Amino acid sequence: MIPIKSKEEIALMREAGQIVAYVLREIEKRIKPGVSGKELDNYAEEIILSKGAQPVFKGHKGFPGSICISINEVIVHGVPSDRKIEEGDIVGVDVGVRYKGYCADGAKTLAIGEVSSQAKRLLACTERALAEGIRKARAGGHLSDISWAIQSFVEKQGFSVIRKFVGHGIGKEIHEEPRIPNFGRPHQGPLLKEGMVFCIEPMVCTGDYEVEIEADGWTARTRDRSLAAHFEHMVVINKGEAEILTRGE
Repeated sequence: MIPIKSKEEIALMREAGQIVAYVLREIEKRIKPGVSGKELDNYAEEIILSKGAQPVFKGHKGFPGSICISINEVIVHGVPSDRKIEEGDIVGVDVGVRYKGYCADGAKTLAIGEVSSQAKRLLACTERALAEGIRKARAGGHLSDISWAIQSFVEKQGFSVIRKFVGHGIGKEIHEEPRIPNFGRPHQGPLLKEGMVFCIEPMVCTGDYEVEIEADGWTARTRDRSLAAHFEHMVVINKGEAEILTRGE
């Protein structure tokens, strides 16, 4: 059964979501050619701790970073490293926090300087796919309506949806039920009800959706090394439009 969050729980998750949004804004200000993933990771951890929260990714199943930094063909779970970010890169930044016992999670992919026209199209498509998924996240719909909205939009743009990784429920744990694929037929799966809280996160690539996991056990790349992008918001289901808890003020 998919848990329903109380108003008190949602209020705490809204606070946690604001921390995620703030960290993402601050990273976006600092990210530029010559900065390393490790530098961004250290900076993000400082911000998270200063807000009275904890970086929930750090140590989660052994993950070594406080945030994920995924560059170019890396889809998700990029381990922050000494690799310097370069002009023309696209960089996915994924932030998760625990605050007053509740988690929040959000991500966006950033263009570094002037990027290729294909990269621009990919980022615009993935961000719009997220909006299309959120538009279907409302009470009375089915879980797979979110999935279908994302897949159908992405494929109309000529891109591919990653199958291996999915969105998820969230609450006291960073990953809760249900799993939310970014592909599938509409009108399937459980009914959406007010008070459900999800992370919707399309992961999209310019080539084939097959994935390789690097030797570190985390870094997930497209097998054909095509570019990949990732956008994510945490939302609460309402009768009307879902409320985005990680939008920021």
